[in-house]
Amino acid sequence: MAKRAHSPVSLPLAKRPHTSSDTHIDPHKERANFDSYLYDEIILVIFSYLSWTDLCSIQSINRNWYRLSLDNQLWKSLYLGEYGKTRLRGVRGYLGRTDGREVKPLPGRAKTHHEDTIRDWKWMFRISSNWRTGRCSLNSLASPPTSPSGSRSRSPVSHPNQNAPRAGTHAVLAGNIIITAFSHPSSSPEILLNTPSVIHRIQCPSSKGSNPVGITALALDQSPPTDPHCIRLISFLSSGEFTVFLINHQDVSQSTRLMSWVPVTQSSRTSPIIQAVYHHPLLVTLSESFYLSLYNLTSNTITHTQTLSSFTSFPPSSLVLSSTSPGMYKLVLAYAVPVYPQHWSIGATELIISSSSSMTVDTSRTTKAFDVPQGWLNEQKMKAVREQWLRKVARVADTQTDGKWVVLASSDPLCSSQQSPGTTKLGYRPSNLNSPSSLQLYRLYLPSSSSPSSLPKLTFVRTLHGQMGPVSALTLADGRCVSLGVNGSIWVWDLEGGTGAEVSSGKSIDPDDLGSLDVCPLIKGSVVFDERQIISADDRGVEVRRFDV
Repeated sequence: MAKRAHSPVSLPLAKRPHTSSDTHIDPHKERANFDSYLYDEIILVIFSYLSWTDLCSIQSINRNWYRLSLDNQLWKSLYLGEYGKTRLRGVRGYLGRTDGREVKPLPGRAKTHHEDTIRDWKWMFRISSNWRTGRCSLNSLASPPTSPSGSRSRSPVSHPNQNAPRAGTHAVLAGNIIITAFSHPSSSPEILLNTPSVIHRIQCPSSKGSNPVGITALALDQSPPTDPHCIRLISFLSSGEFTVFLINHQDVSQSTRLMSWVPVTQSSRTSPIIQAVYHHPLLVTLSESFYLSLYNLTSNTITHTQTLSSFTSFPPSSLVLSSTSPGMYKLVLAYAVPVYPQHWSIGATELIISSSSSMTVDTSRTTKAFDVPQGWLNEQKMKAVREQWLRKVARVADTQTDGKWVVLASSDPLCSSQQSPGTTKLGYRPSNLNSPSSLQLYRLYLPSSSSPSSLPKLTFVRTLHGQMGPVSALTLADGRCVSLGVNGSIWVWDLEGGTGAEVSSGKSIDPDDLGSLDVCPLIKGSVVFDERQIISADDRGVEVRRFDV
């Protein structure tokens, strides 16, 4: 068969070689290049194969590449591929607020269905990288008041399971307002409202005379706001009194006092209050003697509705209050639980509170991380008991929960050089899986009460290692944990991934000096955070670390 004839159309001319002797080039005509030959869409497809470091590098090539490398869709793909994994959310706070106090998804927990027009994905990628690596800026706020001798005030307090430190500085984040208060006794204690432009002070005097009192706790309203410009804040005094303030977050100088509660008699139920959660109109307080009190704040009146106590639960503890439906509230508590012979573990309790029953508890469920089976044990149950036994601690520094995760921080003393290896001053041998600076991570499972197997469970997940020295305070939100050490070190932990990053190294500690007050102060630190910053407070002062740098 004969070959097919060639097309009658002539072939295109051969490409002209580019030589320096070519004199036919128009100097006024723009020379063809990568940008002029390709559409922006094609260049963006090519850029989509680059890493984030390459995208940052090519911004210095020319103006067009700089413009295209900032494309929001490029950074969205990079962000979702690096940080966009599905995360468990806690129940602390209320979503969807418009006054700046909503519990926003942290940069590592953004949802993919949000509008791209209101989200800067490059900023999200940058701040998430800063959280992962611990890169931040540092600023200081007002320091705690000092005693006349010039040293920080220390107030030792008896404790069921340890010589626990008392909280020295309280910090709360409310949008762009950092609210701080000091527990140092004073004739006129005050709350500081720190804004980027001004610091406003609110006086909280006691109505029981001129005796010095201190602020023992702060509680911010977590309910949907009725006024988009105002928030409710409750301060608790060591005398048992508490006051409700209306804070104007646009103009803090317009903040006012709404109402106060003065107990008829001072008792272990009413003072001092060490923790409180507020979801208007429900207020839940926890005293130092571990009395749980419920108050109804409807129609600007305060009514005490119920008091609960426990013989098997001890501080340190954590409270999380949320509204499951109109008129129904769920309170989750995490606390220290005694373990034979002289050790401690962690437990959790869920309380369902109904407004139809005058703000009292309808049902409750409790679970413990250390649960010894009854009767004779087989090999499988005995293995589980041995694993639980290795996780008991001699002292508890802090316990925190966000409704999904529970973290236990140990404050066991380190072994000194004069002691035999593996033996502490308390005379017991700690587990290799547990150290004074490690954190025990548990997942809290609270099934629906209508399900057949409605028993809650605390399942051990892992031990978080990395922080040097004992832990002073913890805080949890949205699958992320921030731990503050007694030496000022700060670590950020991703609870699902089990990874951590050091934000601040703090000062070094000699293990032989751990018993001194200068290293392990009686003033307990506190730490809070949102999606942009970490606020840490201890006897060294209040520090703000911002990650949007």
